[in-house]
Amino acid sequence: MRSLILETATRFLAPLLILFSLFLLSRGHHESGGGFAGGLLASIAFALHLFASDPKAGREVLPVDPHVLIGAGLLVAFVSGAIPLFGGLPLFTGLWIPPASGTTPHYGSPLLFDIGVYLVVAGITVLILHTTAEE
Repeated sequence: MRSLILETATRFLAPLLILFSLFLLSRGHHESGGGFAGGLLASIAFALHLFASDPKAGREVLPVDPHVLIGAGLLVAFVSGAIPLFGGLPLFTGLWIPPASGTTPHYGSPLLFDIGVYLVVAGITVLILHTTAEE
């Protein structure tokens, strides 16, 4: 059953949900949020589109297959943990890029790990939603 109100609301809400999920991802290792919460929020944007349309249109919104998201996320998370091994440090040691003068953001391997978690969580949740919707 199609709902014009839900379709219209989805067009406005989905981009905002994706932007807010990226905000949660970017502040995750400093405050509450991170890859898991951001990934869930991103998948909610796709779920909203799936509810507003049919399963075929829901699959077309995501330009990448969810299996690719899951694999890429696992690869990014593994690489973020393995990078310190090349410097003789233990696995998953946090490495940080020195901030430019006068700036507060600190970027490093924990953010890279959060990006991997974000991709895995979003991919798994979207895959579950698509599988359930097609049944």
